[in-house]
Amino acid sequence: MFTGIIEEVGRLRSLGGGTIDIEASKVLSDAHIGDSICVNGICLTVTSFTPDHFTADVMPETVRRTSLAELTPGSLVNLERALLPTTRLGGHIVSGHIDGTGKILSLRAEGNALLLQVGAGPDILRGIVEKGSVALDGISLTVAAVTEADFTVSLIPHTREVTNLREKRLGDLLDIETDILGKYAMKLMRGQSIDTQAEPQEVPLTQEFLLENGF
Repeated sequence: MFTGIIEEVGRLRSLGGGTIDIEASKVLSDAHIGDSICVNGICLTVTSFTPDHFTADVMPETVRRTSLAELTPGSLVNLERALLPTTRLGGHIVSGHIDGTGKILSLRAEGNALLLQVGAGPDILRGIVEKGSVALDGISLTVAAVTEADFTVSLIPHTREVTNLREKRLGDLLDIETDILGKYAMKLMRGQSIDTQAEPQEVPLTQEFLLENGF
């Protein structure tokens, strides 16, 4: 699990043959084989490392669902190590499992902030709520507005300066992970059991129903 607070911006060295190679330093200071590192929001497992780079295996499914295929050698990537029990949860709970991608539609200054508008499909947008949390390329952000076709987040200068967002432009893809708690809530509201084999049922959303399901 991760928090969405980026520790370091690395650079892609290579991607191909089911392997990704990333230049980094800080996130490798206490690395071990088998550790999880979040790369642009994607949870990857370290398979080898040196003091200045690490490699991880990448499945075809990961490439299909993310923006990895859009990256080229030298591209900036956001990096975060898995959280520790003593870590401050400064962002929100991020699993590192990408739901899909969205395209940058606009970048607009508002005072000292930058409004980032992202277009996404209905399967993504149903998990986005105003003032809720979303992870973009692994960055924990608060949703400022949502429409039927897109959503907007507001970036403070620090966020852009210390992440790969500083090089993002109109039309670029971002990896999106919606709030994991929201996903479970939506499934329960549809009257579906956590058991995926169970038949969906129409169940009214009541206080008793929420208590029975751990809320």
